[in-house]
Amino acid sequence: MEGKEEDVNLGANKFSERQPLGTAAQDRDYTEPPPAPLFEASELSSWSFYRAGIAEFVATFLFLYVTILTVMGVKRSPSMCASVGIQGIAWAFGGMIFALVYCTAGISGGHINPAVTFGLLLARKLSLSRALFYIIMQCLGAICGAGVVKGFQKTPYQVLGGGANTVAPGYTKGDALGAEIVGTFVLVYTVFSATDAKRSARDSHVPLLAPLPIGFAVFLVHLATIPITGTSINPARSLGAAIIYNKDQAWDDHWIFWVGPFAGAALAALYHQVVIRAIPFRSKC
Repeated sequence: MEGKEEDVNLGANKFSERQPLGTAAQDRDYTEPPPAPLFEASELSSWSFYRAGIAEFVATFLFLYVTILTVMGVKRSPSMCASVGIQGIAWAFGGMIFALVYCTAGISGGHINPAVTFGLLLARKLSLSRALFYIIMQCLGAICGAGVVKGFQKTPYQVLGGGANTVAPGYTKGDALGAEIVGTFVLVYTVFSATDAKRSARDSHVPLLAPLPIGFAVFLVHLATIPITGTSINPARSLGAAIIYNKDQAWDDHWIFWVGPFAGAALAALYHQVVIRAIPFRSKC
């Protein structure tokens, strides 16, 4: 028995856990980055600042182009079974976000969504000047993406709704607003978790895998809320389609697709910073 106990002790010392549990694991090799300044004048003279904005423009342009064409293809089909259906639309949105976040994360952070940018701004992950620039470029990219689709298929675009978000019959404005708030909360909470600097310091695979859970979150939210609002969770996506489609039904409830995503993003930022990370309660010493 004594020999066996010695073997156990030797094994425990030689093969210790790769990742210890508890606070020691959470704080290993990690320093909390300082909050981004509200305004950073030096950004405005940096090429990387404008390069990031261009990356957001191009990514949102491609996002609208592919997803609106997918929506139109489903609506054009005689039945859901004759097309990719709701599942295909959800995959188009989620898959494009996965691909585009992967491509642009190293340049701009891969936001591709004013709600994501807003949530990160509230968490002081980027400056106000950068956030405003990103949002403007995202909206311009969305407008151009929808515009190119209309340029290719002008008549079908108008007949098939142009991918514009509306409140579906049988649902109230409150239902739609709630769906957009919760859906955006899921997305932005996933973004915070997938890009958390503490997790990146602890687990080297986290930054590499970040686009996957973000894209998958978009996919799942679309499955749940396409029947209610067509799923926005992205004000730029709704604005681009509404401007190019430009019919009353696209504007009647357009406010929902700004208020809902921004409220959901704010709640996700608050939850992550206060509850998950407990940053306001940390000792300053």
